[in-house]
Amino acid sequence: MILLEQALGTPSETAQVKVDGCQINYECWGTVGQPGILLVHGSNAHLNWWRIIAPRLAEHFRVAAIDLSGNGNSGWRKIYSGEVFAEEVMAVCDAANLGDRPYIAGHSFGGYVTLETGHLNSDKLGGMVLLDFTIRPPQSKDDIAVFHREARSKPARPTRIYPEKEAALARFRLVPQQTCENTELLHYVAEQSLREVEGGWTWKFDPDLFRNLNVEAIQSSDPTAKLMQLKCPCAFIMGEESLDYSPEALLYTKELTKGHIPMFSIAGTFHHLMFDAPVAVITALTSTLLMWETQKP
Repeated sequence: MILLEQALGTPSETAQVKVDGCQINYECWGTVGQPGILLVHGSNAHLNWWRIIAPRLAEHFRVAAIDLSGNGNSGWRKIYSGEVFAEEVMAVCDAANLGDRPYIAGHSFGGYVTLETGHLNSDKLGGMVLLDFTIRPPQSKDDIAVFHREARSKPARPTRIYPEKEAALARFRLVPQQTCENTELLHYVAEQSLREVEGGWTWKFDPDLFRNLNVEAIQSSDPTAKLMQLKCPCAFIMGEESLDYSPEALLYTKELTKGHIPMFSIAGTFHHLMFDAPVAVITALTSTLLMWETQKP
């Protein structure tokens, strides 16, 4: 895959910053002084979800991609929360020299993190892009709280250890499951999802993240209010064929944003749209951010 080869050949810098006692890993591309953007992955994922996207954005931006705590090459926590994820995002923006009023783009669970970051810091941001993320309708169940309850209802257990790396790679799945024609990219991301341990190979993510996630603040908060009270621009980029949310949540988000916040879909893409149509995602992000850049005071 030519795009992957080009991405892997693009110079980048990897670094870490400590946030509330936890080491947070991130990678940077592009020149300091250009407008900054931070890319935030989804649950049980890592910064390599953006492997093709980030280097292309670096033509116009100073780019960083984060491994949230409990994911990728970052440390794990005893307790996770939206507030601490937002702290991690802002800390990496500062450490990576993304400049004043950087942009944030978050995919899936990273959309929740991005919205939480905007809720707490939108006056410090240039704008936010939420990729394949919806706002839950009032009185509906919160998906993150549901994941938390499900995790709590089961015995805690570590991720499975596979004696052979190839056996682990064969078990890698996108969630929700979807087709993906970019098999080389998928294989690369799968390899970056593994760590070597005694006895073989296992996944990098913390299997107890949702079990140890503080959901009280999530359940008591109003995501609609958080979105509509933002002090920075916002946009939604959706996977046209995504199965990651209910039709009701999608319809509610469309009605909520109509006439106020841009929301559009990329044809032929599923939930992991950066794998399905990376060039379209790059174009959508670049055009949106450059438009906002021209509108900065």
